[in-house]
Amino acid sequence: MIVAIDTMGGDNAPFSQIEAGISAIDKLGVEVIFLGDEKTIKSKLKDMQLDSDKISIIHCSENITNDEKPVTAMKRKKNSPFVVGANLVKEKKADAFISSGSTGALLTAGTLIVGRIKGILRPALIVAYPTVKKPMILLDLGANANVKPEYLNQFAFMGSSYSKAIFDTQNPSVGLVNIGTEETKGSTLYQETHKLLKENKKINFYGNVEGRDIPSGVVDVLVCDGFTGNIVLKLTEGVAIGLMKLIKQSLMSSLKSKIGAMLAKDGLKKVKSKFDYEEYGGAMLIGIDGIVVKAHGSSNAKAFYYAINQAKKTYDAKVVDSIKEMAKEFADVKQEVE
Repeated sequence: MIVAIDTMGGDNAPFSQIEAGISAIDKLGVEVIFLGDEKTIKSKLKDMQLDSDKISIIHCSENITNDEKPVTAMKRKKNSPFVVGANLVKEKKADAFISSGSTGALLTAGTLIVGRIKGILRPALIVAYPTVKKPMILLDLGANANVKPEYLNQFAFMGSSYSKAIFDTQNPSVGLVNIGTEETKGSTLYQETHKLLKENKKINFYGNVEGRDIPSGVVDVLVCDGFTGNIVLKLTEGVAIGLMKLIKQSLMSSLKSKIGAMLAKDGLKKVKSKFDYEEYGGAMLIGIDGIVVKAHGSSNAKAFYYAINQAKKTYDAKVVDSIKEMAKEFADVKQEVE
């Protein structure tokens, strides 16, 4: 497998991405194409005293930042990692492209350059969301703030396909985020979506899922619009970080609690690991004809490595082929213009 890595995007670029790429070569057996400033990349590789035939570099003289309009920026900055990486995937010169940079630029590159799978109306950002039971598939995370019931119906198909391929889930249950469990709850959009999902015989529809039940992992796949999904994910990250800080403060408040903390150390580590976003990789843009992964903007080497690992699992499980097969029944649906 060949992975193209953007070394210019993200808070810790380029060093975290380079270190993660080197680790992936060693642990995952992938080949890596580093995209970015060639001089900087070579200098870092030299410092690591590494000389591998599994590494190549493509110099990119431009970068697209978060405050730029993605479509306009991509037209002007064709030598940016986003444009170069997406074209590598489109031309089958790379099997995946991963970036910690601008989410908007990545979504645009994936949709307009790599291209949607025939029959898919809208790609979606998908992630493995940690729950008390097991990772749950959550989509959309922000690719589509405004949706139609038909989009959410396809998200359910794609989420189910991803869950089967990545987690080997048999007949994954699908839930719809809502403000109540009753069919009549929520906006007109969600009521109409509920009807579509209930009538969809090719998925195992569980029903509506309230916010308080999301961390419990009551379903295998959870579907919502991108605005809602982004809030759910970031709120969960914030609550998890806040709780760990409160627990740490409480355990360090007295000698007695410090002794208790030492005794409970292993158990606390397991809890922290279960809700550690770094170990869940990134968000994959699903529904396009290739593998494109958005790593967290603040990803360190560990988090970016897991994003590469996610791409490797997706590649090995042939998730794109699985969705292509699923999407054949939508092939006659008129493709909407972005």
